[in-house]
Amino acid sequence: MNVFFRELKANARGLIIWCACMFLLVASGMAKYTAFTGSGDASQIFNDLPRSIKALLGFGSFDISQMAGYFALMFVYIEIVAAIHAVILGAGIIAKEERDKTSEFLMIKPVSRKTVITAKLSAAFINILVLNLVTLAASAVMVDAFNKGPAITEEILVFILSMLLVQTVFLALGAALASVMRNAKTSGSFAMSALLTAFFISKITELNSSLDFLNILSPFKYFSYTDIVDGKGLNISPVLLTIALIAALTACTYVFYQKRDLSA
Repeated sequence: MNVFFRELKANARGLIIWCACMFLLVASGMAKYTAFTGSGDASQIFNDLPRSIKALLGFGSFDISQMAGYFALMFVYIEIVAAIHAVILGAGIIAKEERDKTSEFLMIKPVSRKTVITAKLSAAFINILVLNLVTLAASAVMVDAFNKGPAITEEILVFILSMLLVQTVFLALGAALASVMRNAKTSGSFAMSALLTAFFISKITELNSSLDFLNILSPFKYFSYTDIVDGKGLNISPVLLTIALIAALTACTYVFYQKRDLSA
């Protein structure tokens, strides 16, 4: 438990900063909603854009003059920020002992590497959960403040739940890379590259439907924003796929971290 609380304390300041930034992102995004509802011309301009441009901007076929469609547009950016936090945290919380030259001090403690990994991953998950809940609270409050149409509380809950699953995938990916790579200190860069590649794939497949088979490589495409906006919730198949991927990456972290030679 000492390792768990140590990691929570070490990441507390960073978590507060990330939460503040996420709140500001949601607040500033919702403040722009009045530009679309207050001016029919503004929303019409966006609705008349070519499909390819809409796909790149992230709102596809959504009607952004409606709150649900606008939140789906904004959620693209909310989710990638949350994913970046998760992948950096996952890689950093595993690699930090070698980076900070404290691995020898940690390993002489009367705890197994399995216990250390469990404590670190648990602390990291608490961090992403807190960021997720702050995002949920900020979204609910800001949407309620600006929404003049039907309530979309259920849709927001589903969006944020899907984001938690995506966050956990990237947390596990970052941790797995830090455990597998010989030089754990560079794992953060590789993890970030993997995230950006996944995001790039999600945009490419929106532009060209013949490449939809690549969506399996991008957690950003596991959950359909259109289904969420339409009130259909989350499809069980991608949920199970996500859980399986998280389990596989977590198992990889345990196996390789226990075998690696830690540099002091």
